[in-house]
Amino acid sequence: MSTRKTIRIALLGVAEDYQNSLIPIIISSLGYKIEWIRTVNADLVIFGPFFNANNAFRWAPRPLRPVLQSWVRRLRSTERPLTLFQTAENVRHNHIPCDYALSFDLAVSDSSHYRYPYWMEMLDWSGEGVIGNTNPRFGCLLTPERLIQPLGTAFLQKARKAAIFASHQREPRATLIRKLREHIEVDGFGPVFDASVLHHSDSTFTKREVLKGYAYNLCPENSLYPGYYTEKIVEAFYADSLPLAWVDECVSIDFNPNAMINLAPMMKDNFRDLAQILGNEALLQQKSDEPLLFQRPSIEPLKAFLKNVITDALT
Repeated sequence: MSTRKTIRIALLGVAEDYQNSLIPIIISSLGYKIEWIRTVNADLVIFGPFFNANNAFRWAPRPLRPVLQSWVRRLRSTERPLTLFQTAENVRHNHIPCDYALSFDLAVSDSSHYRYPYWMEMLDWSGEGVIGNTNPRFGCLLTPERLIQPLGTAFLQKARKAAIFASHQREPRATLIRKLREHIEVDGFGPVFDASVLHHSDSTFTKREVLKGYAYNLCPENSLYPGYYTEKIVEAFYADSLPLAWVDECVSIDFNPNAMINLAPMMKDNFRDLAQILGNEALLQQKSDEPLLFQRPSIEPLKAFLKNVITDALT
């Protein structure tokens, strides 16, 4: 077993701020110094969902691109760095074949895969020795202890209207906004609603501040797949707003479905019961008694998985 405490990591097809995300922070918390490189000498190559071999190296000078292309070919040969695929998008764990994978996918019977839903990225893990991740769009990290407490009645005291944060109105968002506006006011925040906001990371507001004025947060996922649950529901709950979600029925693997209103099943009858649900004070009061999580989540299993990946990469 290697005793090296420096690991050389290369990135392909990940988000531009990946180096400051939770997975590198966990690796550092395990006692490893990360050396970020763009050469064939990497110990570990992390592939993201945006990797495309045809345009992956547009950032590089033209004379260097053939060298980098040969590197990709090396990654597919017998002598290559260890590879890890990680996605925060709704693509499958084997979208890019790698030695290991982190994804949303459920029911994957493979020890080289670990299910890591993106909402865990937003939690405060300082109690388990992991510090440094941030959540600027929301305004703070989410403490796990709050998520296992009932929603509370604060949302019932707010204006009975909904906020949605979005950079586009592709379906199902357009339909959900239109149907919800038939019954309550819906205010939109983000680039698609305000041309002065060039990017969601450049907005002058935080979700937490905005949601102080809204009983509901319309927070649909971009698409449906069993296990695909991002930060949207947890942030709505944490801001003392009732999540108006759009998720599949497997959401109970992560969250208490009674702590939200799931709009997805209502599509089959064109949201016929939506007005009745929103006007049912007894039902809304019941929602206030529901926690989002039934038990405190832990980052320790993910740390153990990454420890194994690193050990394998340095062996």
